[in-house]
Amino acid sequence: MNLFAPKTPPNAAKVEEIRAWITRRFRLAEDVIVLVSELRCTEPGCPPLETVIAIMAGPGQCRQFKVHKSVAAISDADLEALDVGED
Repeated sequence: MNLFAPKTPPNAAKVEEIRAWITRRFRLAEDVIVLVSELRCTEPGCPPLETVIAIMAGPGQCRQFKVHKSVAAISDADLEALDVGED
């Protein structure tokens, strides 16, 4: 893995699809911000790529999830497994 190689951005359409799944899964209002980021990891035991999903509903209302897959490899089933929990 070359850490200095230019990063290929994730597919924008797939990122929007993930945002839509998250919005539906968590029953989010339209004004809630959903960020989807694909990160590389070089630490031992860490997958080479992971996707971090942040839900920002307002001040002090941020939730974060990590999916140990690239953006392209995430399916609706992966997101269904996320814990909706009670706020």
